[in-house]
Amino acid sequence: MDLDIRSALSLSPTGRAELFNAAYEGYVVPFHLDEQQMAFMDNAFDLDLDASRIAYRDGEPVGLGNLGLRGEDAWIGGVGVVSAARRSGVGEALMRALHEQARERDVRRVWLEVIVENTGALALYEKLGYEPVQDVEVWTLPGAEGEHEGREVPVAEAKARLPERHEPWQRADGTLANHDDVRGLVTDTGAMLFSVRSSAQLQQYAGEPESLLRALRTFGDVYILNLPADDPAAPVLRELGGSVVVRQHEMVLDLGH
Repeated sequence: MDLDIRSALSLSPTGRAELFNAAYEGYVVPFHLDEQQMAFMDNAFDLDLDASRIAYRDGEPVGLGNLGLRGEDAWIGGVGVVSAARRSGVGEALMRALHEQARERDVRRVWLEVIVENTGALALYEKLGYEPVQDVEVWTLPGAEGEHEGREVPVAEAKARLPERHEPWQRADGTLANHDDVRGLVTDTGAMLFSVRSSAQLQQYAGEPESLLRALRTFGDVYILNLPADDPAAPVLRELGGSVVVRQHEMVLDLGH
């Protein structure tokens, strides 16, 4: 296998979006991004284009690996290979190249999520030394009108009521700091940070979840990314008519130093 692996800066923004879509064609869960959406991901998730990698074969891009960087932590923000080059070692080569970039930047831990049904990728990550952290789920809940006991407050006020704890990368403090649309809401028994875009998105919460979810769904259809499977909100979401659309394993690799 004659691969040339370079920085993601070697491709134009348009070229990266086109490669991403080709690499995720036929994926377990369909993905399709345009250039603007790719730029949003780069900013929101701190994807480092110098550290992220593109795999070339015969001068043509055949795979990509995105690497988010925050201090001693890194995140695999998608690794994909075009259909004609799959099952030929490109994915593993990209992952090893990302690990090399992470080590050069003194990263200690590399995080990722893998869809439960993607058994091939899971086997690769286990081979590379990743360990399971928790199972997480993507939830949807139909919007519903109605009164609720929540009241909006400044983000800092709601955040002060949330404990320090690990959150998946897409809802972690580092991600929320890159958004300008995060809002705060509190009830007598809880607090949450949320955003309203094409859907009402729960970012972080603490306390009794039912009153918070009843308030959130008044803003529109609810979307929750990577909620831990054993979170107290899960049975409440189910009782309110919510559905799990994706199940994933969150995993971490300890690079050590």
